Amino acid sequence: MKICIYGAGAIGGYLGAGLADVGAAVSLVARGPHLAAVQAHGLTLIKDGETSKASVRATDDPSTLGPQDYVIVTLKAHSVIPALDQIATLLGPDTAVVWAVNGVPWWYFYGLDGPWHDKRLRSIDPDDAQWRILGPARMIGCVVYPACEVTAPGVITHIEGDRFSLGEPSGEKSARVVALSKALIAGGFKAPVRPRVRDEIWIKLWGNLSFNPVSALTHATLEEIGGDPSTRAVVRAMMVEAQTIAEKLGIKFAIDVDKRIEGAVAVGAHRTSMLQDLERGRPMEIDALVTVVQELARLTDTPSPMIDTVLALVQERAIQAGLYANAN
Repeated sequence: MKICIYGAGAIGGYLGAGLADVGAAVSLVARGPHLAAVQAHGLTLIKDGETSKASVRATDDPSTLGPQDYVIVTLKAHSVIPALDQIATLLGPDTAVVWAVNGVPWWYFYGLDGPWHDKRLRSIDPDDAQWRILGPARMIGCVVYPACEVTAPGVITHIEGDRFSLGEPSGEKSARVVALSKALIAGGFKAPVRPRVRDEIWIKLWGNLSFNPVSALTHATLEEIGGDPSTRAVVRAMMVEAQTIAEKLGIKFAIDVDKRIEGAVAVGAHRTSMLQDLERGRPMEIDALVTVVQELARLTDTPSPMIDTVLALVQERAIQAGLYANAN
């Protein structure tokens, strides 16, 4: 089994280390000092106080790797379109693309019955580039739960979690998704195959679309946002609006909004990825987490005043910092 992990930072490196241990032909696409360190010394994983090292092929030129059985994309959503031509060099006739990217995926409506069958989402794939170059038929959904950090070039430190939920857009238990699940389980991960992967996408998105922009605006941690009645009310209002939107799209929520908030608060003094990007001067992941939810609100004729307000504020914050990739 040939598996390329495109965007092998913290999560991609964690996946690569586990899969390399079970004999898969794993390659990583990375860049900069992290790539140089992996090429020179291998990939180091620190987990549960133990350090292990994996020997994996790493490059910044995926065209040297050839067609893969699976390409696991672990980039942030706004980084995918600039990388499409490179990702395409990894695709053979039967290559599956595993979409381990936060937020609503561009292929969300692929194959769905009803009025939005194969509907394109302009806020995250404005020119249909992902739909045309990657193709929705290749997609396997993947909801990422672990938390990891690149603590030094070539070094991944695992913080918590080991679950990567998988699912075909169609909901079928295909041979390709079952084979990938087995490989991930052999690598030490939990990899359930879900018949309704979109439900699980929304459960994770529920927190990201609210806590992330609020944290970028306030510089507060998860527990600070959830512990303050005012900011908690903002987050809750955004989540209630999002639930109404999602349920109009046929989504079923397995937990209620307050339990979801408590789950985020329980993570503790954690700064969200959007806040970290702001602090580190990196493009902020706004569209796949928030803007697309506003697009879905318009699509379903759902009022979303709190989402609209917070989105306008965080977009302007990102523009002023020069960190909004889609600023006009």
